[in-house]
Amino acid sequence: MRAAVAAIVGTLALAGPASARAAVSTEKPWATVNVCDTKAHPDAFGVRGYMRGLGGKRRTHMYLRIQGEFQTGNGTWRSLGAAGDSGWVAAGKSLARPRQTGRTFTITPPAKGQPAYVLRATVTFEWRRGTKVLRHVQVVTTGGHRGVSGADPAGHSAATCAIT
Repeated sequence: MRAAVAAIVGTLALAGPASARAAVSTEKPWATVNVCDTKAHPDAFGVRGYMRGLGGKRRTHMYLRIQGEFQTGNGTWRSLGAAGDSGWVAAGKSLARPRQTGRTFTITPPAKGQPAYVLRATVTFEWRRGTKVLRHVQVVTTGGHRGVSGADPAGHSAATCAIT
């Protein structure tokens, strides 16, 4: 099974700038699928995370980690493994303004006649001062977010992505 999962994930590419201003600063951290197999991004699964700073703490840095998952035939979710893991991505200093960052994974589509791969991601957010973790939050991708940077098409925000 793990070999089949490894076969569906291709390369990892940057999905837009490392950090960008988000639309609303009062929201809790969230993650969304902002790219899903479009004409401009074929076989792509893009995930974007949003987090706001702790306010005024210049020595505090924000990070997130995107871990892709696929849905099995019985509806459970399994990890895409190392090829679907962004590792820790720096989102910037923990100032008052919110930040977004993300990654796009290239997915090898299923063989003709096979069901689509349904994907989502678990995103872990951390606020750190040096090596000390000050806050740790984990969320699963959800849809309906506004102001999502790098979305294709513009404004796209979904909980899952189907690669056919």
